[in-house]
Amino acid sequence: MKAAVLYELGQSPRYADFNDPQPANEEQLLLTVKAASVKNLDKMRASGAHYGSYTQLPVVVGIDGVGTLQNGTRVYAFGLTGMIAEKALISSKSYVKLPDGIDDATASALPNAVIGAALALHSRAALIAGETVLINGATSVTGMIAIQVAKHYGAKKVIATGRNADILKKLPALGADEIISLRDDDAAIVKRIKELHSTTPIDVVIDYTWGHPAELILDALKGGGVNAFTHRVRFVTVGGMAGDKINLSSSILRSSAIEILGSGLGSLSQQHIQQLYNSVLPEMFQLAAEGRLKMETVTVPLKDIETAWQQDPGAGKRLVVMI
Repeated sequence: MKAAVLYELGQSPRYADFNDPQPANEEQLLLTVKAASVKNLDKMRASGAHYGSYTQLPVVVGIDGVGTLQNGTRVYAFGLTGMIAEKALISSKSYVKLPDGIDDATASALPNAVIGAALALHSRAALIAGETVLINGATSVTGMIAIQVAKHYGAKKVIATGRNADILKKLPALGADEIISLRDDDAAIVKRIKELHSTTPIDVVIDYTWGHPAELILDALKGGGVNAFTHRVRFVTVGGMAGDKINLSSSILRSSAIEILGSGLGSLSQQHIQQLYNSVLPEMFQLAAEGRLKMETVTVPLKDIETAWQQDPGAGKRLVVMI
C-alpha cells in the first residue's frame, strides 16, 4: 500500500510503499482509509519532541482518520497502526459510525477539536445550561468549535478572546456574544473582563493559550477584599499556545473561588473516553452533517504528503490528507 512513511525523526514523512497491515485477531478490523487530518500532535510525535514520539522507524504516521470497513460502513476511529495510509487497523470496540451528510474531510478533522472543546466543556468544566463561558484563544480551530459547542450545550453568553483580527470578526456568526482582542494592551483586557464579570459573572473559562493571556484573565477574576464573596469560576486549561508556564500569585486563589483544571487525554477517565465514542462524537458528527457545527479544512492528496507536512493551512483551518 501507499502511505506517509516517517524514516527519520524531525523529517517530513514521505509518500512510499509500506506493508499492508494484517489483523492479528477478531478485535482488530481492517479499514480502507479515506481521509486523515494532520494535527500538532501528529507533527510533534514525528519531530521527536513529544513524550509519545515514535521509537521504531520507519513507521506510518497519523493517529486517527475516516474510512470504510470491509462491509462498507463509514467510520471514524483512532488507529492501531498509522492512519495516513491506504489501509490501517482499528479496534473493533472503538469506532464511530458516520451519519449521511458529513464529508470525509470534516469527519476526519472534527474529533480532535471536539476532544479539546466538548470534553473540556462537558466532562471537565461540567457546563450547566444558562452559564457564561469565556473561550480564551477562540481564533484557533478548537476555539472556534468550542464557541459553537458551548452554545449547543446551553451557554447563555460566550465571551471570545483571540489575536487574529480577521477571525475575531467571524466569531459572532459562530455564537460569540462578546469579543476581546488579545492585541489590546494588558490594562484594557483586564478592565473589559472585569466589566463583563461584574455584569454577567463568568462561570467557565476554557483556555487554549495559557501563558500571559491566562495570567491576565486570572488577574481580572480575582477577589477584591477580605469580606467580599466571589463567584465560582472553573478555569479549564486545554493548551499552551502562549507558553507552558504562568506566574500565579497565591493571593488570586485565596481571594477568589477559582478552580483550575486541565483537560487532555491524561486528565480524562475511561468513562469520559467511552462517552466520547458513545455519545459526544456521534452528536457532534450529526450536528456537522446538519450544518449546525462548522469547520474549515484544506485538503491535499496523499502523494503530496512530504510538502504538505510543512504547509500552513491558514488560521482557523485544519489540514486533511485525502486518500
